[in-house]
Amino acid sequence: MKKIIFIASLFILISCQQKMDIGKKDRVVVIETDFGDMKVRLYDETPHHRDNFIKLAYQKFYDGTLFHRVINGFMIQGGDPDSKEAKAGQRLGEGGPGYQIQSEIKPFLIHKKGVIAAAREGDDVNPEKKSSGSQFYIAQGKIYTKGALDTIQMQLNSKLKSKIFNRIQVENVEILTKSQSDGDMNRMAEIIEKIQNEVDSVYNSSKIVFSKEQIEAYTTIGGIPHLDGNYTVFGEVIEGLDVIDKIAAVEKDKFDRPIKDVEMKVRILK
Repeated sequence: MKKIIFIASLFILISCQQKMDIGKKDRVVVIETDFGDMKVRLYDETPHHRDNFIKLAYQKFYDGTLFHRVINGFMIQGGDPDSKEAKAGQRLGEGGPGYQIQSEIKPFLIHKKGVIAAAREGDDVNPEKKSSGSQFYIAQGKIYTKGALDTIQMQLNSKLKSKIFNRIQVENVEILTKSQSDGDMNRMAEIIEKIQNEVDSVYNSSKIVFSKEQIEAYTTIGGIPHLDGNYTVFGEVIEGLDVIDKIAAVEKDKFDRPIKDVEMKVRILK
C-alpha cells in the first residue's frame, strides 16, 4: 500500500513540475534528425507559442513525426501528427492537436534563415492569422542583394495597396451602386475621391519599409522576407543551421514530401 501511495505521489510531483515549467523563460529544445540535430531557442516574446511547443514536447507529441513538406531555398515543415507511420506517398499537412493559437506576430521577429515559425491556414479562412496548434516550419530562404530587396518591397506594397483598395471599395459598393442607378454622377465622383483618399491614408500608415535589421539579415545569412508580418515567428536555430540545408536538399515527391522519411524527435534542454 505504501508503495502504491509513493508511486502515485511521484506521478503527481512530476505532473506539477511539468506545469510549473510552463511559463519558464529561456527555453531551449533540440530537434533530432538523421541529418543531425538543431538546437532551438524559443522566444520569450511569443510566450503562448513557446509554452505550447514545450507542452507538446513534454507529451512526446513530435516524436516520430516527419518533416513532411520540404522546399529547397524556402523552408522545411513538420509537426503534423498524421505523419506518424504515414504510408509512402500519403499527402500530409492537415493534422494538428485540435486547436489553434492566437497569433503573436511581432515586427522585429523576422524570417531570417533558421527561425522557427508556426504554419497556419490562409487569410481567406483565417483572417486573424491564428497559428496551427502543432505544425511549424524552419526558414531556409536565400541571400538577397539590396536591389532584390527593393524589388520585393515594391511588390509587397503593390499587393498591400490593391488589398486595401478592394476592401474599401467593397465597403462603399452599395452607395456607389445607388449613385450610379440614380444617375448622380457628381455624387459618384465624390465617393470615388473619398475612396481614393481613404486608400492613400491607410496605405501610407501601413506601407512596408524594410528595417536596417531586415536588410542586414537578408543580405548576409538570408531568409524569406515576403513572409514577414504574416506568420508568428517564435524561435530560432542557434546550432545546426547546416541541418536545414541537408534536409531541404533531399529528393521529394510532387507534394514536396521527402521520398525517404525525415523523422524528428524533440528533446527539451532547459
